[in-house]
Amino acid sequence: MADLTTLESLLEMGFDRNRAERAVASTGNQGIEQAMDWLMEHENDTDIDEPYKPSVLAAPDDDQTGTQDASLGGTAGVASGEGTQVGDADKKAMTEEEKQQQVKRLEELMRLKQAERRERERAEELEKEKQRRKQGQELQQIRNKLHDDDMKKLAELRQREKMEDKMARQRVKEKIARDREERAQKFGGGGTSSTSMSSVQPSPVSPTGQGPPPTKREYDESRIQVRLLDGSTLTAVFKAQEPLAAVHVYVQVNGNTPEGQDFTLLSPYPRHVYTDLDMEKPLKELGLVPSAVLVVTKK
Repeated sequence: MADLTTLESLLEMGFDRNRAERAVASTGNQGIEQAMDWLMEHENDTDIDEPYKPSVLAAPDDDQTGTQDASLGGTAGVASGEGTQVGDADKKAMTEEEKQQQVKRLEELMRLKQAERRERERAEELEKEKQRRKQGQELQQIRNKLHDDDMKKLAELRQREKMEDKMARQRVKEKIARDREERAQKFGGGGTSSTSMSSVQPSPVSPTGQGPPPTKREYDESRIQVRLLDGSTLTAVFKAQEPLAAVHVYVQVNGNTPEGQDFTLLSPYPRHVYTDLDMEKPLKELGLVPSAVLVVTKK
């Protein structure tokens, strides 16, 4: 059974003619496997689909060499013609079924090549991922080392500052001790005599024989009892700094005074009627702390 040529095989497999011709020319027409490998490796080239132009070699200037090449070319042409005739005969001898079988073999080979390529690319990607992880780990180690160095330097700096503070405090204590010693040496005699005299003198005694008088307690609240017009009473606790007007409002809201009737407040003992000016003064200033009794009277 005759075989298809490399170019025909690529065309039968569905490759573009331009790509097929470029692959055959680039591999030196060494076979279908080399051509397929080249196509898979260069399928992403930017010029893969540009029109293929075969390179043309310049003819030498020597007439004799040209004559020889011409004669050789004629011979090669004859041989090529014969080969072409043989090839045409072989191709004519191939049946359609044989062509299909050969194409199937080539497609299977193509699938194997593609599988090998994918496996190779996967292995390369895994290797790249390993390298990336390794570089990431190395970078993290460098960062950790730099961080540890910084923390170590900071700890040393703090330790040095603590030591300097301690030494400074020690110098201050020593200076204070020296000053005390100098004062003791300078004023030691007078200090001793005054101390002895003070030890002989009796301590003063309070005339009443008791301790210091108790301190006056400060109150911040006042308990106010208000006697209303009908004889009933209201009792409430106010802040010592609240004005007397707060008590007036409390009575107005909670008392039983007729609506619209104005009233004033007075203190029964000592008797004192509170004016509008007194309403703005705090209870403590009016002497109503810690407790007081007020009477409601009509104005």
